[in-house]
Amino acid sequence: MGWIYRNCLRSLLFLQESEAVHNRVLKGLSIAGDFPLLPMLTDGLYGAPDLPVQFAGMRFPNPVGLAAGMDKFAAAVPMWERLGFGFAELGGVTRHAQPGNDAPRLFRAVADRALVNRMGFNNPGAEAFATALREWRARDDWPNHPIGINLGKSKITPLKEAAEDYAFSLRVLQELADFFVINVSSPNTPNLRKLQDKAALDEILKTLRTVNPDKPLLTKIAPDLASEAIDDILDLATHYSLAGIVVTNTTINRPDTNDSRCKQIYAETGGLSGAPLRERSTEIIAHIFNHTDGKLPIIGVGGIFTSEDAWEKITAGASLVQVYTGLIYEGPSIAGDIVRGLKARMEKEGVRQFAELIGKS
Repeated sequence: MGWIYRNCLRSLLFLQESEAVHNRVLKGLSIAGDFPLLPMLTDGLYGAPDLPVQFAGMRFPNPVGLAAGMDKFAAAVPMWERLGFGFAELGGVTRHAQPGNDAPRLFRAVADRALVNRMGFNNPGAEAFATALREWRARDDWPNHPIGINLGKSKITPLKEAAEDYAFSLRVLQELADFFVINVSSPNTPNLRKLQDKAALDEILKTLRTVNPDKPLLTKIAPDLASEAIDDILDLATHYSLAGIVVTNTTINRPDTNDSRCKQIYAETGGLSGAPLRERSTEIIAHIFNHTDGKLPIIGVGGIFTSEDAWEKITAGASLVQVYTGLIYEGPSIAGDIVRGLKARMEKEGVRQFAELIGKS
């Protein structure tokens, strides 16, 4: 199925504006989730085999998840499981509804298998998001895999009030997800990355632990941080007993390229995701795994297109992985293809348990 998408469907979709295609696909998945037979058909075509993982006290049917940014309106909650994902991170969600930055704001660098986006946390706000989730539950359409929610800061909220902004969203949504990711690393909200500073992040985590001391919390970091800044965040992660860390968000850096169209795209403001981020993301995963002796669970994200890419992240130290740009370039079979590839390689190399892979390299 992946071959058909890459060689037939993708070229047709890529003739259309990036965000418009994204919205149409989500609309189609939302409609499909309302019809009993369509989810079952989707599962038959794209479902993944079991490769169970334990993470932060939760059981994941497989280690391949949907990254934040794909479903910011809880539009397709039951369908991600049917597409083979072992978990889904929804959002980012902010306290206040916001339209995000002006369009166009999503760009494809096709030759480099990359995206540049400056979406700006477009979402319906925490309360409307909670309503959407309750509606899926009321229809008995809730997935069997873990659901995470990515929390961001509202653009209108001053940095000094950021902790309460995050806390409001957590209060509203805390009973509707299995874990939460504190996003202080998106480059598309002015000054948001300043919240990765140790003192600012300390205040946010302290406030959130007051709201709910037991809910699994993770934080998502930028790939552009120096090692010292990463280590400061790791100290806080230990102090506040975070369930893990998501590595990494998009980068503001740009790779060298000889492709003229990619050069035009890279001139756009925004965060870069996709294949050019793979090496840096893996490098940080290995650093964190070694620095913490493997005691802080890691979700690896950045440049994952194949089972080989996922294997690289996992053996560097990631317990779970996520895809976003890979889904756009590889198509709806990506999760199942990665899981099957991991299982085949485990069998070939005589690895019996998935946990044996984590940090193996």
